[in-house]
Amino acid sequence: MFERFTESARATVTGAVTHAERTDAEAVTEEHLLLALLDGRSGRASFAITSLGLADRRPAVEADLVTARRRGGLTRADTDALAGIGIDVVEIVARVEEAHGEGALDRARRRGAGRRPFTRGSKDVLTKTLRIAVGRGDRFIGDEHLLLALTARPGVVADVLAAHGATYEAVNRALYGDGGRGGLGPSGV
Repeated sequence: MFERFTESARATVTGAVTHAERTDAEAVTEEHLLLALLDGRSGRASFAITSLGLADRRPAVEADLVTARRRGGLTRADTDALAGIGIDVVEIVARVEEAHGEGALDRARRRGAGRRPFTRGSKDVLTKTLRIAVGRGDRFIGDEHLLLALTARPGVVADVLAAHGATYEAVNRALYGDGGRGGLGPSGV
């Protein structure tokens, strides 16, 4: 599949590995893919990121990702569901960090050096990327397909992007205008 990636899509994937290494993460995650997309200065994803204002709000996006990491990677939906049964995730995180230091839940999920594999979630994003490209009739997989896949796959990264106005629909509109209905949407297979 990687041979079908455009130069900018390949740069995004290798940039994600670099982000994982820089943070000493155990594996390459969807978050690392997003950070690599935010680093991009060319390509269609960069255009969408700029037109949606994400480039200007990068510090806020990164802060939201840090907050999610501190929650142990729980999505907003997970946090809300737990609150519905009386479990206050914010309070639990505060107690864990009081006892073990800030970011303790995130550190518990990381290991050390060596070659970093892709997590199940990041592999799912790459698979979704291929499906979106094929669904649109595109011969190659571009960084724009990666961005669309990140918005389409439920999870922390999609939550953070949506909080900053970058839903699947908004990204699709920024990339293709109103005629961009092709491809698989968030619920597509």
